[in-house]
Amino acid sequence: MIMACWCKVILFIGLVLLRPETAIVFPATTPEPEQPQSVPAEEYPFYDLAVEAKFLTSRTRLVIIERMTAIRLHPEEPQLPTAAWFAEQEFFDGRLPKDLIRDFVAKAQRPARLDARFTFGVRYRFVSGEGVPDTEAAVPVLPVAWPVEEEGEGDALEILDRLAFSRVGLTLRGDQALLYVANQRPNATGAGFLFWFVRRQGRWEIYDTEVLWVAQPEQNPSGRR
Repeated sequence: MIMACWCKVILFIGLVLLRPETAIVFPATTPEPEQPQSVPAEEYPFYDLAVEAKFLTSRTRLVIIERMTAIRLHPEEPQLPTAAWFAEQEFFDGRLPKDLIRDFVAKAQRPARLDARFTFGVRYRFVSGEGVPDTEAAVPVLPVAWPVEEEGEGDALEILDRLAFSRVGLTLRGDQALLYVANQRPNATGAGFLFWFVRRQGRWEIYDTEVLWVAQPEQNPSGRR
């Protein structure tokens, strides 16, 4: 008798749960957005070499850096770079090794996050997108012996605003590297550069530099081939 009553109760509960208006709906879980990977530490020496050689002056005291790496090599180029596009452009007179181009192109297919690993001896600040300051607003990396000038001495101290870096492509042998750096200024001027590095006697140095585009006031960036 007791067993029969329990069966009826279980059957009643089952029928209730099967009715659409009483069904329990569990909310679908929203997948977490994929977080961008961080740029490996071994790529920062190339950034430092390029900044020191091309962009810093003796009066530069702050550098503004895009937090995410660049994936396009021209402001007017909507497509991501490809090996075929590199071949068409004939950068450096077509002398770039093919494996170097392949690695650079593969790394340029998605942006990566830059971290506070620069060591070019000047303060720098990360920004995102249209210039929104990053939570890591200022990163002091001044050497201890850096000279401090009193306010009013000479010309105004310079702010380099701003630099955008690509990932660094490498040859299979690890003896050559390729880097893109864009300097897009607030006054709509700027330029984009490719840096070709070689390793000699265990040390990296800039072998050659090519200008990809130049922007002047009230003009579109030029330099595309």
